[in-house]
Amino acid sequence: MRYVIYGAGAIGGTIGGKLFQHGRDVVLIARGAHLDALKRDGLLLRTPDGHSRLELAAAGSPAEIQWRGDEVVLLTMKSQDTQSALEALRDAAGDVPVICAQNGVANERMALRIFSRVYALNVRMPATHLVPGEVIAHSSPVTGVLDLGLYPEGADDLAATVAADLAASEFLSRAEPRIMRQKYAKLLMNLANTVQALCGMAAAGDIVRLVRDEALMVYEAAGIDVADEAEFAADSARLTMKPVGGEGHGGGSTWQSLERGGTLETDYLNGEIACLGAMHGVATPFNRMLQFAAAQAVRNGRRPGSYTVAELMAMVETETVKT
Repeated sequence: MRYVIYGAGAIGGTIGGKLFQHGRDVVLIARGAHLDALKRDGLLLRTPDGHSRLELAAAGSPAEIQWRGDEVVLLTMKSQDTQSALEALRDAAGDVPVICAQNGVANERMALRIFSRVYALNVRMPATHLVPGEVIAHSSPVTGVLDLGLYPEGADDLAATVAADLAASEFLSRAEPRIMRQKYAKLLMNLANTVQALCGMAAAGDIVRLVRDEALMVYEAAGIDVADEAEFAADSARLTMKPVGGEGHGGGSTWQSLERGGTLETDYLNGEIACLGAMHGVATPFNRMLQFAAAQAVRNGRRPGSYTVAELMAMVETETVKT
């Protein structure tokens, strides 16, 4: 079986690099300067235990790959790029198994409209991608926790095989029939991503509590089954953050996107709660505010940490967000 990692940033690059290191057949799909560096120098995978230069195959799109029929595709791009990626994948590869290793809960539904075999993979892995051709994995000896299952539920032989390959590549991974319970729990955590990106590493407090309270009310109104905190935290406790090259872990995925000057996936995190709230009659002013603030930050070229908590709170209190 060949793994095609579609979106070889922090998560995709780390998963692909570790699978390749442990003898699996891997192709990366990337773009821009990152793709150029991968083709020229290979992937530099930095970990607390050292670094490796990996000569992985790399392509700029699914159309550049010679599809053999034994592939499984891991989607690891940001959610705002999923729809176009799915269409390009179908045009090049036909009906291949697709694993959504992404934040949020919208990607699987997008994929299932196009592909017949869709899997959800819940990612718990501290990783960084800021430099072209380089990814950093911050936890050792367990690199990440990567449970997966069929979407919307169930587990099959392919899920078991992928979980076994991941488990043999320094991850914790198992086939989990009710994987979406985990992904909704992860979404609850990811609601803080935009706060971190806008207000800086130490900012949390009231806004994070408020956006999560809104989400819990939405989950209850929508009848969504979500893993409880203790259940979700059990495997995460196996992750051990360590310095890499003398440096600690920086910001999360949204912080990294803002730092690189790219678009943000806030519409698929806080925006998912705002959407569900509107559908089920639950007010979500703080999650909706973060959507507009994130778009504003990208549009105005603002750096991570350039907002204050008071500035964000004022957007809700005055019910105005400059667009």
